[in-house]
Amino acid sequence: MSELVLRNRHPSFAANLPLLRRITRSLLTGSLAIPDFTLGVFLVDTAAMTRLNEVFLRHTGSTDVITFDHSGIGQPRALFGEIYIGLDEARHQARRFRATWQTELVRYLVHGVLHLCGYDDRDRRSRCRMKREEDRLVRELARRFRLSPLARRPRVRP
Repeated sequence: MSELVLRNRHPSFAANLPLLRRITRSLLTGSLAIPDFTLGVFLVDTAAMTRLNEVFLRHTGSTDVITFDHSGIGQPRALFGEIYIGLDEARHQARRFRATWQTELVRYLVHGVLHLCGYDDRDRRSRCRMKREEDRLVRELARRFRLSPLARRPRVRP
């Protein structure tokens, strides 16, 4: 049995969560063939990401993605964790790399899932291996889904 929870906790940035849910399920069950998962994906602002980074990782300032792996020993194909994605950082990095924030959002999602699958980016060799797999999966998802509709305009309340 699998469970996927997506929440947009950013106070002023709207995202198409139904599409992000389809992309995430495709990544997990299709691209990575993970049959059993419990995953929470949270889209947050800079202030929330800074708090998470400082409290849990003891790093100063904000970052793009933070992953918490809650899986235990003896679950070889099960994935259990949380991914926090900084939407403000996605917009900033998209401008820097001349990409769209939607592509950056998917890249951060893939990056977090790869960490939950055991990939590491602490040393140069591991980082290169992870980056190659990340690029491959982002390209695959971009072929399978139009990413631009991940942008959703905030609803105006009457």
